[in-house]
Amino acid sequence: MLVYAIISITTALIFYTIGVWSEKIKGQLKSWHLILFFMGLIFDILGTTLMSKLAAGSFVLNFHGITGLLAILLMFIHALWATLVLLKHNEKAKMNFHKFSIVVWIIWLIPFISGAAFGMLS
Repeated sequence: MLVYAIISITTALIFYTIGVWSEKIKGQLKSWHLILFFMGLIFDILGTTLMSKLAAGSFVLNFHGITGLLAILLMFIHALWATLVLLKHNEKAKMNFHKFSIVVWIIWLIPFISGAAFGMLS
């Protein structure tokens, strides 16, 4: 199960990073970015669920657990907001959305890095 959890979390990193940075480089939110955001979210939830089962069988209230929960919540809000921006066809919002994306991505990296660090130390 550990291998599947690592693959899922790494896949989440790949999808989410490509989505966020390609949006930034492109300069405008596109529907394919949204697909990558949701794919990152799905694989993050899957990987987090598998890791939770391996670690303690459930959610652990520590630095990694709290930041991980916050990151998933922000990814969910991010994907929903991106959906609304695309549905409203607001060009200004599409061009500025990357600012929020990068902030969420940086926050998401905190539990990703702490999880990798804690995993290597144990």
